Amino acid sequence: MKFFSITANFVAIAALVVVANASPAPDAPASFLWSDAEFDHWLATTDANITYVGEPYNPLEERAILATRVTYCSRRIHKVCGGSCTVYRGGAKCLNAPRTDCLAATKNVAFCSSAKCGGDCNQLSTCGTRLSGGFCYTPGTKSILVSGNN
Repeated sequence: MKFFSITANFVAIAALVVVANASPAPDAPASFLWSDAEFDHWLATTDANITYVGEPYNPLEERAILATRVTYCSRRIHKVCGGSCTVYRGGAKCLNAPRTDCLAATKNVAFCSSAKCGGDCNQLSTCGTRLSGGFCYTPGTKSILVSGNN
């Protein structure tokens, strides 16, 4: 009986130590965002016509994690985004994006109905129509607002 009591106390103390030393799991990226690996995979496998703007991507660069990567394309065919696509990498900026029909990004961005990031703007995080591969259907988009703090 004494052995059982000592064992039970030991198990209870060990459980408390584990709980006390537990740390919260790191925040998982939001499901509407691409990781850099997902972005690179899309670039490597797409048949879209790509135009690059902004800073060149170098995953070894220390500031790479601070930059936002966005791709915005001119056509939606069923649940697929494609056509002519522009890829931006950089910091805070209002991107001129006429004829944009769908987009994806590594950080939350806003897509706006007027040039110069005016008119009605919506967040990628509140996308109403998700497309294959993590894209958001954004008809009528004329500009994209990339924030420096997202």
